[in-house]
Amino acid sequence: MQSTTDIAIIGGGLAGRMMALAAARAGLSATIIDKAPKGDLEADAFDGRSYAMAHSSVRMLRKLGLWDHLEQVSQPILDIKISDGPVHGTPSAPLLHFDHHDLYEGPMGHMVEDRHLRPALVEMLDEVKTIHYLDKTEIVDAEQEGRYLKLIARDGSDLRAKIAVCADGRTSAFAKSVGIGYEGWDYAQTSLVCALEHEHPHNGIAYQHFMPPGPLAILPLKGNRCSIVWTETKENADTIMSLDERAYLDVLRPRFGTFLGKIKLVGQRYSYPLNLSLARKFVAARTALIGDAAHGMHPIAGQGLNSGLRDIAALIDVITEAKQRGEDIGADATLARYQEWRRFDATALSLALDSFNHLFSSNNPILRAIRTTGIHVIENTPSLKTAMMRQAAGLSGELPELMR
Repeated sequence: MQSTTDIAIIGGGLAGRMMALAAARAGLSATIIDKAPKGDLEADAFDGRSYAMAHSSVRMLRKLGLWDHLEQVSQPILDIKISDGPVHGTPSAPLLHFDHHDLYEGPMGHMVEDRHLRPALVEMLDEVKTIHYLDKTEIVDAEQEGRYLKLIARDGSDLRAKIAVCADGRTSAFAKSVGIGYEGWDYAQTSLVCALEHEHPHNGIAYQHFMPPGPLAILPLKGNRCSIVWTETKENADTIMSLDERAYLDVLRPRFGTFLGKIKLVGQRYSYPLNLSLARKFVAARTALIGDAAHGMHPIAGQGLNSGLRDIAALIDVITEAKQRGEDIGADATLARYQEWRRFDATALSLALDSFNHLFSSNNPILRAIRTTGIHVIENTPSLKTAMMRQAAGLSGELPELMR
């Protein structure tokens, strides 16, 4: 059986579904192709996973109609305080303090829980008639067919699309099948993710505490709860994840501190091995890469999903402009404009976060002196500090229409 669509999206995770919603808003038909069952994304139980959505990403959610479902359950990030210190010992006083009052637009971002974002996205997609969903479907081959790319599924069915968008995660299998390779390396680090309830209010402040094994991010959620993104060496992480909840908290408390009072785990615990993955190019014949399929970066500043949303918004801008001009939206020249817009910025961000991780996850006295001096300069240079805040909020550079 053969069908036709404007955009075929390989991967049904957050990036894939956001791409479909953005395409529909732009008047394009979209088909999501996912190997997993559709229901895997639709659970709404609290599991502790959350996303730090930059200010520009919130603008995009608002334009896509999602923010009405999320605003009341999201937590504004008002301030960010950065400190460092040993694993066992009192964290330093904040070396760097980003205050939202210094940002004209308001909060630097919002914390949005996975259990709220995913069901809201699923509900919206179900209401859009130009979006189709093929679950439990794997694409095994692709071939050019005039102004279309013919995607052939394992069951023998095929789909003709003007553009295929890879949103199937790091080192995308589909991207590799169309000749796109990857560069990258393993960090020998693991990210431990959980959520905590705590005794004292967080007042909308996010904390980033740097230790030799890796950073500990304490991110405010609605109520007296926070999301923890805790980076450890792979060996330490494997041991910590094998512990029961009580022992897990015993390891976390010295790193976390006592400033929020008593703490307890809520929801599940997760661990994610960390690596850097960069596509050598973001486009191929009638194919574009977005999100982790294009750039899998270190979570040190929570920029992964935000950068993926920026990919989507930029790609939609490029396609919309081509459509208005009467051009072939999947032509090489069209997709080259997307690559020119996003590849340098996304690669530069990925490498900057890589350098940041190496600089701060170290006990080397020379590196410690360099970072202390650098932080002191930033803290005492208002224009530089504001520029960094705007970068973190996603407000710098050329913004796509969905993020303006």
